[in-house]
Parts: sequence; structure tokens; C-alpha cells
Amino acid sequence: MSFYDTDIKFVKGIGEKRAQLFKKRLGLFTLQDLISHFPRAYEDWTNLTRIDEIPFNENVCVKAKISSEIQKRITKNKKIETYQFYIYDRTGQIKVTIFNNKYLAESLKQEEEYLFYGKVKWSGVFREMSSPEIRSVSECKIRPIYPSTEGLSSRQIEKIISGVFENFTVGEYLPENIIKQFNLMPHPDAVKQVHFPQSEEKIKMARNRLAFEELLLLRLGLTGLKNRARGKNSKKMSPLSLEEIASIFPFELTNAQLRVIKECQNDMYGEHPMNRLVQGDVGCGKTAVAAALCYSTVKNGYSGVMLAPTEILATQHYKALCSLFDKFGFTIELLTGSLTPKEKSRIKKDLKKGKINILVSTHAVLTEDVELPNTALVITDEQHRFGVAQRAVLSQKANHPHTLVMSATPIPRTMGLVVYGDLDISIIDELPKGRTPIKSYAVNYNLRERAIKYVKKHIDDGFQGYIVCPMIDSESNTELTAATEYAEELKNGLLKGYNIGLLHGKMKPKEKDKVMSDFALGKIQVLVSTTVIEVGIDVPNAVIMVVENADRFGLSQLHQLRGRVGRGTAESSCIFISNSTSKTTNERLQTLCSTTDGFKIAEADLKLRGPGNFLGKEQHGLPKMKIADLIEDKSILISASKAAEFILSDDPTLSLPQNSELKARVNSLFSKNRQIEFN
Repeated sequence: MSFYDTDIKFVKGIGEKRAQLFKKRLGLFTLQDLISHFPRAYEDWTNLTRIDEIPFNENVCVKAKISSEIQKRITKNKKIETYQFYIYDRTGQIKVTIFNNKYLAESLKQEEEYLFYGKVKWSGVFREMSSPEIRSVSECKIRPIYPSTEGLSSRQIEKIISGVFENFTVGEYLPENIIKQFNLMPHPDAVKQVHFPQSEEKIKMARNRLAFEELLLLRLGLTGLKNRARGKNSKKMSPLSLEEIASIFPFELTNAQLRVIKECQNDMYGEHPMNRLVQGDVGCGKTAVAAALCYSTVKNGYSGVMLAPTEILATQHYKALCSLFDKFGFTIELLTGSLTPKEKSRIKKDLKKGKINILVSTHAVLTEDVELPNTALVITDEQHRFGVAQRAVLSQKANHPHTLVMSATPIPRTMGLVVYGDLDISIIDELPKGRTPIKSYAVNYNLRERAIKYVKKHIDDGFQGYIVCPMIDSESNTELTAATEYAEELKNGLLKGYNIGLLHGKMKPKEKDKVMSDFALGKIQVLVSTTVIEVGIDVPNAVIMVVENADRFGLSQLHQLRGRVGRGTAESSCIFISNSTSKTTNERLQTLCSTTDGFKIAEADLKLRGPGNFLGKEQHGLPKMKIADLIEDKSILISASKAAEFILSDDPTLSLPQNSELKARVNSLFSKNRQIEFN
């Protein structure tokens, strides 16, 4: 065991009791965790300010002497003790007040020089500093500010980490040629400087090195995942001609669809199982690609599984595949959580016996009792709703099948290097013929009635529309529009006499299916819904959408919602309503109105919301970044990716002695979720 794995309780200054705080509240268990507990900010105590130049209400550091005796005062209720005195330098003086700190007050000496760090206010008569941090002049340095918790202050953590560097030696673990090629600060120096920097420049250099190595470990780990999936292809298939595949569809495939189908078939016929992501904007025809690969799989004697995040989308895929493959006699089943135990049992038995050609399912297929012995192809739709760990579960069930994941949420290239680093990527960059770009408008709440009248106009012309709300039911003290109440309001108001439907996540599956079926058949003219329609619902006659409280959604989600209209040949529109007065919010919505390019929108969304909110909570399996920033560190990520390629080109399994520590760190980074294999 490496000394980095030492339990944190054995570190000087911690002990058994304090270790529990580190573990439970900060998630720090080992010496390595402690060293990697990086400062969230810094206080620059080296940037000294003269008293006559101090800006008010800003943190400053003043070097000054105490000019007066320290006056102690106690409030009438005897709950607060204050200690007041004056400090001075050659340019002026400040009144200082400290509260309830007898030990500090008694340690200060008149005419001694100290450092005072805090904010200065103007009382109307003199400058005043309340509750400053006070240190000896010898501590004139840049001080780290750590993420802390009750019972563990930043200063306590600083002292403990300082002791670590006095008692332990941090070593280097990157190859020397990588350090030189990418002009990196040595690891021991970087770790020391990020905690106790000598200058702002040193902080930058240290942070760049640590971000580089963090992203390098991530890229190496994801490559290990890809290698693990790239075992021998035990389910090799004979590719079908593109002409045969194109002939099964009642419409013409785009060149982009045909190109991606060919890329996938080449993988499925190759030495290793396919492990590919298909990305494309809303409406580009990813489902047709998935259907084509299911057809190819069944024709080769195997079965396929398509996984969807919601029952509505799974049901839609099931019906579409049944309609498409009915003439071929394929056996297609739908497995969802709402089925009766008897129906589930029958489907699971047929799966085990290899009687089902294509299974469409929700998360229900991930349960332990589902076996997939004849499955050669696993497709996950709307990949951003699933995660790395869930892909691994399906891979194990089907004994390393060909894997295709699809996402209509475009991921910027640099983010894609991380999120989908274990996948090859294909992009459908062409929309089917006849699709008309959707016109989008961002309007104030004051124009809501006008927007609904615009919906009414389209309904009168024989079309259908959506009205999307951010919540199901109203809550106290909220200005958000609730779908249930708004549907009733429209029925009795602006859309009285029209057929209004309601759809939301709390409805039973059969109720949802009935509503969607009625909407698809044209029985419902306007569907008031929550974001449950975000993925996959396809009604070509729906040409108008209104999104209420649009400022409450991410740009990518709004773009995804917008994709529910414009599925046919008629001109379509989307109206984003917001009562926000924020300039940033309005700029966000105008970005959405100015482009229909999902990749440009995703880039803007990533910058605005950060990677955590952008990806959502469902992206299990990816290690959390401690210092690297996937938005700001694009260039570092690209360099780290190049470094990973260089290292693995010389040592694909990281077996050389000089890479042993590197391999150990990669395994440690991913150990909570899966084992990494380099082969």
C-alpha cells in the first residue's frame, strides 16, 4: 500500500475524533485526499496597502503598529465582549474592534507591528476595521482558503496540511519526456505551490500542472474503459448492403444517415465489439439509424435491445419498430416497469430463450433477473439520461455486445472528450429533406395572451401545438406556471371550445399513453405538458410551441423541447415566455432564437451553467474533478489528451516501471465504479 493511502487519522494534528469530521463532512479519507483538498481561493497578505490609500468595503492587508491601549467593553447583557484600539502607519490611523476574543486581545502589544486583514469602513469621523484577522509580520504571504466545515476551519486545515509537507515528501510520477514536452511544473513543486504559493504566477503554473495531470488520468482511464470493451468480437456480423438497408424505409435516408450506418456496420464486422456514440441535432434521424442496425442484427441471427429513458419514448420506439418490421415477421416486445408481473416474466423467459428479435425497454432491462444471451446489439437512446455505469451493466448482461448510444443533446468537442471518452463518435450533420427551420421568439410575460392567440390561429388552420410548463402543480409563493392549473385556465379562457390535453410525469403510464395517442391522432389540439415531452415525441402536425418561464430551463433543454415541433413539412414556431428582467437571461434566450445549431447552443449552455448542471445527475461513473475546469481548461484538456496518446503508444498496458505509479493513480481514480484494463 502506498503511503498516500495512509488513513487520515494518522496524520499529525488530526487524530481519531477530528478524522471523523474530515471523512463525514469533507469526504477526505486518506493522505492523498488531504493533499488533493485544494484551496478554493487565496488571501494575498503580501499586497500591503497604506492606510491613506485604503478603499472602503474591500479586503485589504495593512501593516501597522498598535498606538493605544486596548479598551475592553462588555454589553449590558454580558453576552458580548469588545476590544478596541487604534493602529497606525506613517500615513494615518484606523480604529480596530475585535469581538469575544480575549486570548487574541491579551496577546497583542502596544507599539508592536502586526498584519491586519479585513474590510475598512468610514464611520463619518474615522476609518474603522471590525473583526480583522491579525497575524505577525512574519506571516506576510499568500494564504490559502480551504473548503471547510463546522469544527474544521480553513486555518486549521492550513496548519494540518503545512505539517504534511514538513513530514512527508511528495514524489513525481509523470514520465520526464511528458513533463518537458508540455512544459509542466514538477509535481512536488506544483502541490506545494498550490497550497502555499510564493506568487500569483506560481499559483497559475501549479494549477495548470495539477489540472493537466487530473485530465490526463481521466483520459487514460477512459481509454482503459474502451480497451475493456474491446475484447474479441464474439458476435461478428456480415454487413448488409446500404441499398438493402435503405429499401426497408418508406422514406429516403440522408447521406449522413447512410454514412453513420456504414461506420457502425464496419465496427460490427471488425475485430472488436462496436462501442460508438451517434450524435445529432433534434430531428436528424438517429432513430432510423438505430432501426437499420437492429435490422442488420436480426438478419445476422442475433437480437437487439433498445433502451429509452421514459415509457412514453419506449412505447413510441416500440410502435415505430413494429410498423417498420411487421412485413418481416420480427418478434418485437416492450418491457417497462408498468407491465404486470406475469407479462414481465413471459418476456424475460423469451429473452433467455432467444425468442425475441428486438426488445424495447426502459430501465427495467437493468434489473438482475434479465438475461440477454442472444443479444448482439444494445442501443441506448437519449444517452444524457443514462450513465457510464449503466452502459457497463448492459455490456455485462449481453457479454460485451455491440453498443450504440444516441444523444440529441450535442456535447461540445472538449466536453465530449471526457463524457464520451470511452466511445467512438459519429455525427449526423444533415436534416431529412423537407424540414423547415423553426422560427423562435423570446417575449415578455406581458405578451402571453398574444402568444396564446398565435397558437389559436394555428389550431384554426388545422394544426396542433404544445404549451410547456416548468412544474406540474402550483406551490406556495411561486411565480412559476403549473401545467394542471394552466390547462384548466385555458379551457375556460383563451382556448375555450378547443380540445386541450394534459400530460405530466405523475400520471399513470396508461393515462400518458392515452393522452399521447389522442394527440397523435389529432383528437387533442393543444397539449399542455411538463418537460416529459422533451425526448422523442414525434407528431408532424404539431407546428407551434409556447414555453412558459423559459428562463428556468437550460438552453440545451429548450433546444430539445423546440425539436418537438418542425417534424413535418409545414413552417413551425416556438415562443419562449419569460418574466425575468435579467440581462443575462435575455441574452441566453436571444442566443437560442438566433441559431438552431445544437452544438453552438450547447457550447453557450456549457459556459453559462457549468459542466455539472449541463450533464445532470445521471452521468454516473465519471470521477469528479478536484481542480480541472472543463470549461476554462479546454487547451489543457487537449494537451492532456495528446499526452495520453503518446504514453499509450509506447506502453499500451502501462506496464513499464516508469508508468507503475501512473497506472496506480488511474485505477484509484476509477476504483469506486469499475476496474480499468489496458490491453
